[in-house]
Amino acid sequence: MIRRPLGAQGPHVSALGFGAGPVGSPELSEEAAHALLHGVLDAGITLLDTAPSYGQSEERIGRALQGRRHEFVLSTKCGYGVPGVEDWTGPCITQGIEQALRRLRTDFIDVVHFHSCPVEVLERPGVVDALQAAVQRGQVRVAAYSGDNEALAWALRSGAFGSVQLSLNLFDQRALDTALPLARERGIGVIAKRPLGNAPWRFPQRPGAHDIATYWDRMHALGLDPQGLDWNEFALRFTAFTPGVVSCIVGTTRLEHLQHNLRALEQGPLPEPLVHSIRDAFHRQGAAWDGLI
Repeated sequence: MIRRPLGAQGPHVSALGFGAGPVGSPELSEEAAHALLHGVLDAGITLLDTAPSYGQSEERIGRALQGRRHEFVLSTKCGYGVPGVEDWTGPCITQGIEQALRRLRTDFIDVVHFHSCPVEVLERPGVVDALQAAVQRGQVRVAAYSGDNEALAWALRSGAFGSVQLSLNLFDQRALDTALPLARERGIGVIAKRPLGNAPWRFPQRPGAHDIATYWDRMHALGLDPQGLDWNEFALRFTAFTPGVVSCIVGTTRLEHLQHNLRALEQGPLPEPLVHSIRDAFHRQGAAWDGLI
């Protein structure tokens, strides 16, 4: 498994990260969730990304992996969901991190992201300061931001964050021309979310879900040719080997899907002419498309 540093000061993480949203699903039994999480670590994946909005995900990670805490880098989100406390306030950030520490059964969290808040929230007095204070207390190692577009640009320029999480895939390339160069210049780590673009190739007709439908429209507008590759492999190799991307997170409930993704990464970067054709198609058709939050 390829390991890369998460920014100038961050830990090394695997090039493929695990998006732990599916672990929180009530349709997944406790036993299956535990087996999946141990399988993720056994496969060599060292970045686990969760959030308080992912059902039971944080609690299950805490219960299943407490004895293996030294084996992985833990990423979660904050900013909302603290009972009796207004969302996106300093007290919400502070208490949310304390709740996450208890749920995850750990003394510290490696990376804590603000979860897709807009610029006006980032500029609110006390919000960024509360996350920075958690870093100073040793509860958090890397302060981070998850989001896209104008708020992402603000976060990158602010000097407050050591890592960011952003949308990047075949159908969502805005960050390649904007955020990634700035992150590189400032030594900020980059985690790519949605590296498969919600796999819109699965649907013969336009799907109903807004995010998948948006990528479905973009896929058809771009007219990309995977040149005989499996679409999953085509998409994952594009994102994972984009210069500046440290790790890309993919969620699943099935270990066989995880193994398929690992085998795809073993093939290395896409051929350079194919990457150029993907970029050219996006510049022709998608230059005005925003990153999907």
